[in-house]
Amino acid sequence: MIIIHALLQVNPAREDEFLETAKSLVAATHEEEGNLSYELYKHAGGGNTYIMVEAWRDQAAVAAHNTSAHFTGFAAKAGEFLTAPLDVKLYNAEELSR
Repeated sequence: MIIIHALLQVNPAREDEFLETAKSLVAATHEEEGNLSYELYKHAGGGNTYIMVEAWRDQAAVAAHNTSAHFTGFAAKAGEFLTAPLDVKLYNAEELSR
């Protein structure tokens, strides 16, 4: 399983537009084959920091997502909303037995 954390610093003046665009991205991504979870959260520390927390079946699912129309459309507009470069971390995870 691939886990991705993407930290987004959003321009306060564009926050509403960002959230509307992100809402469409999240909804479309939930329909993708290989997507286990894809959620946007506002950072508890305040400010305009958001984190996209993603879980994917495998690297092939991530690659398919990264070339999807809804993701490439969002990525093309992201610069309009962000005040800092996207900070993305990828993890190769294994579910553990309880």
